[in-house]
Amino acid sequence: MKITITNDPNRYSGPLGFLAQLIVMTLAAILAAYILPGVQIDSISAAIITAVVIALLNTFIRPILIVITLPFTVLSMGLFLVIINALIIMLASGLVSKFHVNGFGSALLFSILLTAINYLLEIPNRLMRRPKYQLADEAQPDTHTDTDEEGFTAYEEVEENECLNKE
Repeated sequence: MKITITNDPNRYSGPLGFLAQLIVMTLAAILAAYILPGVQIDSISAAIITAVVIALLNTFIRPILIVITLPFTVLSMGLFLVIINALIIMLASGLVSKFHVNGFGSALLFSILLTAINYLLEIPNRLMRRPKYQLADEAQPDTHTDTDEEGFTAYEEVEENECLNKE
């Protein structure tokens, strides 16, 4: 039995995927700011800008911080990454004028809540992007026809007489 993975053309990728992730991050930021008293987002446009800034900081600054703090991350078994996430939130708060965080504790809770809400909102997207498995027998017919009736390709077939003649 052979299992093949098919590529689904309806998966989110490229600009459409970025837009979907931006919408999910914006909704997560709005919900987290609504729940936590120490975090304030003044408008929807500020939430969108905050989501873009956090995404950019996570892309460019977070890896540098992870490399710099690698010993702490290893010693804490990865828990120091939560501190790095809070630092990213505080940095975003400093860059976006209509996004306010009252302190490190609020940034820490906001990053944890943002991660949880983002994960929950991404579940449908993850289910849509999940690869679909099917048996090779049920797959489309193979157009590769260079095999004989026993399933051997031409380079695998060796005549016993040819081996004896070479020696």
